[in-house]
Amino acid sequence: METNRPPYFQWWSQLSVPSRMLLVGLIAPILVLNFWAMGMIANFFGVLITIVVVASLLAFLLNYPVSWLSKKGLPRDPVSIIVFLLTLSILLGVGISLFPVAFSQAQQLVARLPELIDSGQQQILLLNEQAESRGFNLNLDMLAEEAFKRIEGQIQSLAKSAVNITVDAVSSLLDIVVTGLVTIIMTYYLLQHGDELWESVLEWLPAEKQDPVANTLRLSFQNYFIGQLIISISMSSALVPLFLVMQVPFGVLFGLTIGTLALIPFGGTVGILLVTLLVALQNFWLGLKVLAAAVIVQQIVDNLLAPRVLGSVVGLNPVWVFISVLIGAKVGGLVGVAIAVPIAAVLKTALMAVQSQILADRERLARMAEVPSEKSVEVVTSNS
Repeated sequence: METNRPPYFQWWSQLSVPSRMLLVGLIAPILVLNFWAMGMIANFFGVLITIVVVASLLAFLLNYPVSWLSKKGLPRDPVSIIVFLLTLSILLGVGISLFPVAFSQAQQLVARLPELIDSGQQQILLLNEQAESRGFNLNLDMLAEEAFKRIEGQIQSLAKSAVNITVDAVSSLLDIVVTGLVTIIMTYYLLQHGDELWESVLEWLPAEKQDPVANTLRLSFQNYFIGQLIISISMSSALVPLFLVMQVPFGVLFGLTIGTLALIPFGGTVGILLVTLLVALQNFWLGLKVLAAAVIVQQIVDNLLAPRVLGSVVGLNPVWVFISVLIGAKVGGLVGVAIAVPIAAVLKTALMAVQSQILADRERLARMAEVPSEKSVEVVTSNS
């Protein structure tokens, strides 16, 4: 029986149960300590890590059109410069055209939040009266009063801290500008020389593992983020004009919010619920229409566009996707949320490769055990 086990598992099978429990008990605190140390290092180099991760992701995305044009026979260096400048121009154009409108609507929304809360409370009271007139005692008035008191308390606390937030934002404006410029510059150099850097990293791996690792990371990161970006743009492009046609208050802001949140898994659903709640506070029936329209658009994108764009790139169960997002948010904040799913996909691919190798070793050892040796064959032949 022992011969059917791979060599790297024979030592584990030879240990007693108390020895295995003791070994696991010794390894677990070491792993926790290593994760804690990695978290402390990440916090210390937080800004630097954020710049590197964001620049790497942008370079991953821009490398797709650059590689495609390079395969057409165009020189890579001029193509990368043109793609970089064109992308930068598009982002600046979209930002200049949409950001002021969205920012203005966000200011108006914050100013009107108390009014929206009062309107929502009145609508709930009216709904409660209509229900009581028809013989349904829902007690929505008491629930609404308690809920809106808590919401008002949260708004007041946010208003008190608004001055501090504004001062901090102004004082850190220079840091934000510098960080953005450094990120843009690093993205450009990674786009120009990222292949050389990537090849130097892969050289540390065995030759037979370099191509599988490169392909796995490319599928898990580049294609995943391209797919999420396309889905986000599709959601925003569909919802903004749809909300404007429906005359939804703050339609540009709400459409861009849902589209931006769609960059991360389950973010689009969270954005739809948030926007529906804010619209329903002002007009309950309009909120239902917004919910229906947003869900229809989301279903069209998820069922028609997403499978064609993403395919089986991730291949994770939605439960594991959700757990990965939560862990990423806890460990790395917004950046952790962005890269949690592709990292989980890489880990899944690595574990599947290890499992396949173990099964292959077991089958090979089983076949070796079934085939009689040459010596035994000679003995049987001589006896006969």
